[in-house]
Amino acid sequence: MVLVTGGTGLVGAHLLLHLVENGENVRAIYRNSTHIQKTKSVFELYKKGDLFEKIDWLEADILDIPSLEIAFIDIEYVYHCAALISFDPKDEDALRKTNIEGTANMVNFSLAKEIKKFCFVSSIAALGDLQLHETYITEETDWNPEKPHSDYAISKYGAEMEVWRGVQEGLDVIIINPGVILAPVATKSIFEHGSNELYLKVSKGLSFYTLGKSGFITINDVVRVAFELMKGDIKNERFTLIADNIVFRDILNTIAEVLKAKKPTIHATPLFMNLLWIADGIFSTLFFQKRSLTKATAKASYSKNLYSNEKIKTALGTVFSDVRQYINESSKL
Repeated sequence: MVLVTGGTGLVGAHLLLHLVENGENVRAIYRNSTHIQKTKSVFELYKKGDLFEKIDWLEADILDIPSLEIAFIDIEYVYHCAALISFDPKDEDALRKTNIEGTANMVNFSLAKEIKKFCFVSSIAALGDLQLHETYITEETDWNPEKPHSDYAISKYGAEMEVWRGVQEGLDVIIINPGVILAPVATKSIFEHGSNELYLKVSKGLSFYTLGKSGFITINDVVRVAFELMKGDIKNERFTLIADNIVFRDILNTIAEVLKAKKPTIHATPLFMNLLWIADGIFSTLFFQKRSLTKATAKASYSKNLYSNEKIKTALGTVFSDVRQYINESSKL
């Protein structure tokens, strides 16, 4: 049997569908029963609602040891997708607890229960920092602790260290580092966080764009590659999963065209973004509001980091979906 954490999230829900479609016997854990409806909505979106009933749902928490004892009964493979995603500095403790301590718990149980293979869904945020002579960030790029990183990135990097500890203690693992994950446009009404925020912001009339770049990938490619890696002989490796490096302006324009919304027309320069996150910090402090823009997200918006997907293409011969075409076609679901 396969255990999936984070099954009520964007990645986990699509992974569950892919696993069930491929005949896997699956158990998914949840913390709040009302969130299960989100996963059911994903199955229904793809006209696969009947497959949803094949999932064995169990209430459990990656931070609750007794519940994990039950969750791991008869489990042979683990996909660890659960994570807290936040770029608000106020969530630092929660990020470290959920992402690092929670992953440590999953690794410890996987070792104790002699799990055959463990897949950890990380992020390109946990990859290293380019040196002056380097052009592309790869799986081998060194992490520089002296450089600024978001609390989220630090927590995912720390989680990866727990997974590598598991390898040293005898656990077979796969780590995937997806870029910005794009799901069908229709999922913006199901999941409002993560990359779906792009859809929501554009639909509401986003005015600003930046010329920063990042690596993008479709949700279908993420779960497909994760499944192939878990089924294959490759182990104790990490893989960057991106289809292409794309300018944020271009992605926003594509989304605007699909949603028939106004395209962003004002260039938000690095200086403007830095002033904006400072203003947002002052506003959130004065009015006790959650941060909508932080130093880390501002920097990411104009960063022009390039990510390489050569390792996964060499290992599996992976052909990635065209991201812009996917956004357009997914709008028809």
